[in-house]
Amino acid sequence: MAAVSKGPRNLITDVAGLRVGNAQDDDIKTGTTVLVGDTPFTASVHVMGGAPGTKETDLLAPDKTVEQVDALVLSGGSAFGLDACSGVMDGLRAMGRGFQLGAINIPIVPGAIVFDLINGGAKNWDENPYRALGRQALQNASEQFATGTVGAGTGAMAAMQKGGLGSTSMVLTDGTTVGALVVVNALGSVTTPGDKHFWAAPFEMDGEFGGAGPDMKTGHVSPEPSRKEQAMMLQATEGANTTIAIVATDAPLTKTQCHRLAVTAHDGMARAIVPSHTPLDGDLVFGVSTGEGTPIDPTQFRMIAAAGAVCLSRAIARGVYDATKAPGDLLATYQDMNR
Repeated sequence: MAAVSKGPRNLITDVAGLRVGNAQDDDIKTGTTVLVGDTPFTASVHVMGGAPGTKETDLLAPDKTVEQVDALVLSGGSAFGLDACSGVMDGLRAMGRGFQLGAINIPIVPGAIVFDLINGGAKNWDENPYRALGRQALQNASEQFATGTVGAGTGAMAAMQKGGLGSTSMVLTDGTTVGALVVVNALGSVTTPGDKHFWAAPFEMDGEFGGAGPDMKTGHVSPEPSRKEQAMMLQATEGANTTIAIVATDAPLTKTQCHRLAVTAHDGMARAIVPSHTPLDGDLVFGVSTGEGTPIDPTQFRMIAAAGAVCLSRAIARGVYDATKAPGDLLATYQDMNR
C-alpha cells in the first residue's frame, strides 16, 4: 500500500465534508466527541469487544433500511454517556437536520461510550451532564480540533498510562483520503514493556507520536500487570474498558463496504493495543463514507480498507502520546513517563 502523505491536518477532518467537536467537564474528568457531516453520510459499524455500550447501532447493519446518518457520537460516562446522543439530536433538529417524516425532522445519531467513571474525577452530579455536553460538542464542531485529553478522551485510561482522543489521516496515491478518530480507554497496553515504544510504531508517519521507533526486543508474550486496574482498585470488570473509533473516507462506499471498512479497521486496533478485543472491552469501529457516485471496485476498496487500519493504529498511539496531565489523575501521561 502506497501513500502520498498524511493529510494537511493529520485529522479525520481531512476527509471532505466532516467536522469534529469536543466538549468536556474537567472536574468530572469526562467529555463527549461528535463527528458531524455537512450533509448526511453513509455509515456502518462492527463490534469486536465483548462489552459494548451503544445507541442506534442496530440500524447501521448492512441489511437495515437506514443508509445515512447525520452524526456519530463517542462519549465518556458509560451508560450515562449515551445521553450525549440526545443532546446532539436536539442541536441538529434545531438546525433543521434529520430524516424528514411529514413536518417532523428526526436526526439519526448513533453513538458509543467508554467507561470513565473511576478516574479521579467528581461523579456526584445531580443531573446527567452528557446531554448538555453532546449539544456543546456539536456547537464546537470544526475541521480543526485538539487531540489527547479532550472530548471523550478527557478521562480515558489505557493499561499503563493515560488514554486520550486520537486522530490521523492518510492520502493515497489516487488522491483518496482516509482518516481515523478514536477514544483509547483500553484494557490492554498501547506500549511495549518499558513504556517507551508504541506497538503502533512501525506505522508512524513523521514522528507524529514521538518518533521513539519500534521496540527491538522480542518475545513479548505475556502483558505486564495493568496499572489501570491497580489505580482503579478493582479487577477488570465487564464494561470498564473500551476503545471506540471511527474510520472514514471520501471515496464513495456502499453501506456494505462501510461495514467491511469497520471490520478491517479492527486489525489496526489489534496492532496498536495488546491485548485488544477482550471479553472485558467494548471495542467498536464505525465505518463512514462521505463520497457520492458509483461505488468503488474491490481493488480500490482493498487499498482504502488497509489504509483505514493503518490510520487507526496511528490514531491510537497519537491519542495516548498527546494526553496531558490534570489534577487528580490516577495514571501518568506517556510524555511524563518518558521525559
